[in-house]
Amino acid sequence: MRGVVFLHAFPYNPRMWEEEMGYFRGRLPVLAPHYLGLSLSQAADKVLGAMDEAGLEEAVFVGLSMGGYLIFELWRRAPERFLGLVLADTRAGADTEEGRKNRHALRERVLAEGVGFLPEALLPSHLGKTTREEKPEVMARAKALILEASPEAVAGSLLALAERPDSTPLVPGMRRPALVLVGEEDTLTPPEEAKAMAKALPDARLLILPEAGHLSNLENPKAFRTALLGFLAEVL
Repeated sequence: MRGVVFLHAFPYNPRMWEEEMGYFRGRLPVLAPHYLGLSLSQAADKVLGAMDEAGLEEAVFVGLSMGGYLIFELWRRAPERFLGLVLADTRAGADTEEGRKNRHALRERVLAEGVGFLPEALLPSHLGKTTREEKPEVMARAKALILEASPEAVAGSLLALAERPDSTPLVPGMRRPALVLVGEEDTLTPPEEAKAMAKALPDARLLILPEAGHLSNLENPKAFRTALLGFLAEVL
């Protein structure tokens, strides 16, 4: 059986894919595993286990931000399970030294204070200018999703993100149809990085989504879904 596996961003959970899951359910087999708090290796085990349980032999993997990092880990483990891949608002490279230090500092603060401060700390960089100025409902939804996370899970994922390997050497060998999506206003993994990643992939197309930042599926869901549907029509 073939289907679609949605991989969520940090520090969110599979509910960030509710619209996509609702749309595809009944049309295609879909999965959206929850792996906040796990190492990328553990998360890959969980995803592959969920696929086995659902009878999903092959899939198009759709990963946004941390979900993209998990796609690279899954490729290391089980490239034969890939029909295609969608890398949204993500990058292949590891954290810089400064980035690692920042994640460790944030981890210590979360363990000491909880997650109450996280929306204020993260949303200015997670959401694009248009969303912050014109879409209070998206701001509210992203905030609510962050506050659903436990401090322990957030701390675990921060460690996993800080320690993730550089996946850049994998990219030229990822010989599957690929779609690279990026919000036009994404400052965390900006369009220039997406362009470089798309160029390095053997069979990729790139789309820059307007009026969206780092959480492009929440910020411009219509553009995101249109791009995804076009890609799935080619691959599945």
